[in-house]
Amino acid sequence: MKEAITAPFDRCRDRVRSEWIDENRHLNLGYYVVAFDWATDMWFDHMGFDAEHRQTREVASFALECHVCYLREMRVGDPIRYTTQLLGFDEKRFHFFHRMWHADEGYLAATNEIINLHVDSATRKAAPMAPEILRRLEALGEAHFQLPRPSQAGRYIGLDQKPER
Repeated sequence: MKEAITAPFDRCRDRVRSEWIDENRHLNLGYYVVAFDWATDMWFDHMGFDAEHRQTREVASFALECHVCYLREMRVGDPIRYTTQLLGFDEKRFHFFHRMWHADEGYLAATNEIINLHVDSATRKAAPMAPEILRRLEALGEAHFQLPRPSQAGRYIGLDQKPER
């Protein structure tokens, strides 16, 4: 039985591990993605897109695009709280947004916006999701689409200034 729907999803907790620390003595940029990937696994379980579903149906999910915003430092041992918000979906894709919070101090440390593609494992091509997953996404959407859109969602990277010549 799936968990009750909450908006945002707020069940993931972790801690910054020593092997994730770089020479600046803070969480290395690549390990933010590793940490967010763990939160994605928990989100997939909540969606009903868990390991058993993927193995039984012979399906997978591939990331199409991923944006990370680094807002505040996280250091070794810091407790992490993740929240996840569904931003959109169609029959083959889902778009979601993670926030990484310092669990004790409450500040927003980083965000991660992801679009994933639902894939047939045998053909390695996009495939429609099972009806039960789409129903779960619809139910999640009813709650999550009421939330304000995160300010970091849909951001682009670039400098708005013209170079001096």
